[in-house]
Amino acid sequence: MTTPAPAATAAVAAKRGLGAAFIFKKALISALVALVLFSLMIGVRTEAGPEGQLIYWTRFGDLGAMVATVFFGSIAIELLRQWWGPIETVRVIPPRVTSSLALARRAIAPILLIFTFLVPVIFYDQRYILDLGILVLTYVMLGWGLNVVVGLAGLLDLGYVAFYAVGAYSYALLATNFDLSFWVCLPLAGILAAFWGVLLGFPVLRLRGDYLAIVTLAFGEIIRLVIINWQSLTGGPNGISGIPRPSLFGIPLSNTDDGLAALLGIEYSPTHRIVFLFYLILALALLTNWVTIRLRRLPIGRAWEALREDEVACRALGINTTTTKLTAFATGAMFGGFAGAFFATRQGFISPESFTFQESALVLAIVVLGGMGSQLGVALAALAMIGGFELFRGLDQYRMLVFGVAMVLLMIWRPRGLIGHRAPTVFLEHSQTISSDLVKEGR
Repeated sequence: MTTPAPAATAAVAAKRGLGAAFIFKKALISALVALVLFSLMIGVRTEAGPEGQLIYWTRFGDLGAMVATVFFGSIAIELLRQWWGPIETVRVIPPRVTSSLALARRAIAPILLIFTFLVPVIFYDQRYILDLGILVLTYVMLGWGLNVVVGLAGLLDLGYVAFYAVGAYSYALLATNFDLSFWVCLPLAGILAAFWGVLLGFPVLRLRGDYLAIVTLAFGEIIRLVIINWQSLTGGPNGISGIPRPSLFGIPLSNTDDGLAALLGIEYSPTHRIVFLFYLILALALLTNWVTIRLRRLPIGRAWEALREDEVACRALGINTTTTKLTAFATGAMFGGFAGAFFATRQGFISPESFTFQESALVLAIVVLGGMGSQLGVALAALAMIGGFELFRGLDQYRMLVFGVAMVLLMIWRPRGLIGHRAPTVFLEHSQTISSDLVKEGR
């Protein structure tokens, strides 16, 4: 049995000491930042007195507890990061575990899809679960639509809610003013949203990164302000009510003699319409997923991926970045318009309060946390965020804190999202040897 040399032991001890000093320093800096930020938010509270004067009181105990939580939490995160991440060694996973994880990853998508199909059957008498499922599928569809722009083309879009609003108001105005059915208005809403996506794409052709994000954010706010102020068309802050409900290809789902229940000879139930809406948004979401997967295998999809990785190299390869960006914006906007039309017919009432920047931020968070470019990751992130909000609804103010901590931990250990997917659609499986005669100018 050999013993380590004294010099090696001293080097290891010195390295551990430096690591401990770094962790303590980082935790101390985090605690000082928390002290500055929370001093006026938690430590001192003010409000107007009965006679209009300003009164205040202190909560230094709560402030100290918050700063201590940040300090020890920062230490715990750094220790977990060092333990989890490879430090001068490579963690070898047994082949059996690797194969099991790969099998589970392949099986989770069909299992989730089968369970989604069976949700109306399992929870038929639970209206709350069905409504929550419809909401989750709506955000899944929005996430898949934004994933085309952000995940595939690499264009940061903070105004995606604008296309959501265009689709909703297009359907509402066409259905109420021209008495058109849902199946006629749905493609029209998608086309109009795609048109506005192209209009947004033209001014931002030369923009990238933060500048692109600012312009798209401004576009979303412009659409919202136009909806609020154009009262003669959109109803302004009062919104549009009395939006027609969808029908099953002309057969209404109502308690009338020509309704679906009467034609089938079954007892009418209001749940029939909820189940129909559930399968309708599921079909729209699956259509979005199928079209996205097919587009990724086409030249336009590979052009999106090339644009995402390096725009300069994309131009050097002869790819028209103008049409590539415009098609990405138009495709993502079209799916957002479809989701907006469904939202309008499901609610029966829309107003500008439903299309704020918070909706864009939520959809973008779903795409980023799920993994940009990953269809399954977006679906899992939508289920976790939307369903999780409802799960922690009883915690009131603490649920946002729980989700904030969960997002921070996810960004530390999974910076590319739950299921990061940046692999190219087309690649060479085997390397090819090129003759020296071909490696010359002009070939």
